[in-house]
Amino acid sequence: MNHRLTLHVLGGLLVFEGVTLLSPIPFSLYYRDGQLGAFALSAAITALAGGLLFYGFRSRDEVTLREGFAIVTFGWVGFALFGSLPYLFSGCLPNPIDAIFESMSGFATVGASVFTNVEALPQSVLFWRALTQWVGGMGIIVLGVAILPLLGVGGMQLYEAEVSGPTTDRLTPRIQDTARLLWGVYALVTTGGVALLWLGEMNFFDAICHTFAAVATGGFSTRNASMAAFGTYSQIVLMVLMLLGGANFALHCYALRGNFRRYWQSEEFRFYIGLLVAVTSLTFACNWSRYDSSLLNVRDSAFTVISIVTTTGFATADYEQWHVLIHGVLLVVMFMGACAGSTAGSLKLVRIVLLLKHAYLQTARLIHPRQVYVLKLDRRTVSPEIMQDVLGFTVLFLGVFVIAALLLAATGVDLITAGSGVIACLSTVGPGLGAVGPTDNYASLPNFAKIVLSVVMLLGRLEISTVLVLCFASFWKK
Repeated sequence: MNHRLTLHVLGGLLVFEGVTLLSPIPFSLYYRDGQLGAFALSAAITALAGGLLFYGFRSRDEVTLREGFAIVTFGWVGFALFGSLPYLFSGCLPNPIDAIFESMSGFATVGASVFTNVEALPQSVLFWRALTQWVGGMGIIVLGVAILPLLGVGGMQLYEAEVSGPTTDRLTPRIQDTARLLWGVYALVTTGGVALLWLGEMNFFDAICHTFAAVATGGFSTRNASMAAFGTYSQIVLMVLMLLGGANFALHCYALRGNFRRYWQSEEFRFYIGLLVAVTSLTFACNWSRYDSSLLNVRDSAFTVISIVTTTGFATADYEQWHVLIHGVLLVVMFMGACAGSTAGSLKLVRIVLLLKHAYLQTARLIHPRQVYVLKLDRRTVSPEIMQDVLGFTVLFLGVFVIAALLLAATGVDLITAGSGVIACLSTVGPGLGAVGPTDNYASLPNFAKIVLSVVMLLGRLEISTVLVLCFASFWKK
C-alpha cells in the first residue's frame, strides 16, 4: 500500500474538517455562549495536523483500491477523533471516551448520545453535533471525492469503498460529477427542510439542527424530549425528510430529471414503502387501546416506525411503554434498515429483498430440481458474485452483533440493553431498549462498553468489510 499517498489524502480531509470546525463560531458569537475559543482551538489543531500530513507527504500517485479502503477507514476515525475536541475544550464532556463516543455517533449518523441534558448545552455545541451528522450523512469520503481533483488524485476507488449497498450506481460518466450531483440533491433537500420547519413553530436554529439530523437519518435533537417537544406540523415535515433520507438518493436524482417512474420501478423502494405501511399498521393496531385519539395513534405510530426503519432515531413517544410485540418488531426492522444508496445504515433492504428471493428459489429447486431458476432484481439478472457478497456481509453483520453484545454483557450490562444497544449502534439507529431506550441515553454504560459501541458504530457505518480488510496482513504488503 502507498502509505505516503494515504497520509497525503488524509491530511487534505483533516484540513477540510479544520475549516468545518469554524462553522459553529457564528452561532457562538450570536448566542454569546462563550465557546469561541473552544472551536477556534479545535479548528487550529485539526488544520495544523492535516496541513503537516498534506504537505509533508506529497504524492501524485493514483489511488488504488487498497488506498481507498485505508483512506475511508482512517478518514472516518480521524474525523471522529478530531471532531471530539470541541466537546473536550468546551468542558461539556471532560471524559475523552465520552467525547469520542459522541463524535463517532455524530459522524456515523447513529444518534446515540451520552448527554443527559442537551438543552443545557451551548448552541454552538448543539450545532456542531448536528453538523457532524449532516457531513457524515452522505459520507465524508464522497465529499472528498468531489474535491479530490484539487488534491491531484483520482476518486473512483474511494467512491466504491464508501457507497453503501452491494452495487454502485454511477449516474454520470465521471465519478467527481456523480459525487457533486449527490451532494447537490442532498443540499437541496436540506434547504427545503430548513425552510419548511422554519415556517412552522421552530426557530431557525432548531430548524437547521433538526433538518441536518433528519436528512442524514442521524437523530440528534436540541431538545431532551426529542420531537415530542414540537407539534404535529413539525413532526410531519420530519417524517417526509426521514423518508427522503432513507430512500436511494440516485432515485431522487432521476426524479429531478423528470423521471419519477424510477421510484416505483425499483423493487427495493416498493419493498421500503410496503414495509413502512405494514409495520405502521401493526403498531397502530397494537396501540389501539393505549390512545384516546386515533389521529394521535397514527401520528406516533407512523413517526416511530419511519424513524426506526430509516435508522434515524427521533422519538415522539416512549415505545418501551407499548405492547411487547412492537418491541420485537422494531428490533427486527432495526436489522433491516432502509434503502441502499441512502444515508441510512443496517443491512439495507436491497439485501433483504435478495435474501428473500434467494430463499424462495432455493426452496423451489427442491420441488423442481431440473428447472433453471434465475435470480433477478429490477428485471436484471443478479450475478452469483453479488449474491455471495450479500450472504457474506449478512454473516459478518450478525457475527459483529453477537460478539459485541457478548462483550457488553461481560461488563455487567443486562442482555436487553446489550443486545438492543449493539444493534442500535451497528444499524445507526441510536435508541434501543432497556437502559438505552428512547427516553434514556448511553451515559450510564461503562467506559469499555462505550469503546466497544464506538467501534461498532464505525463498522456499521462503513459496512464492516471496509474496516475488516485492514486486519489482514496481506493488505499491508506490497
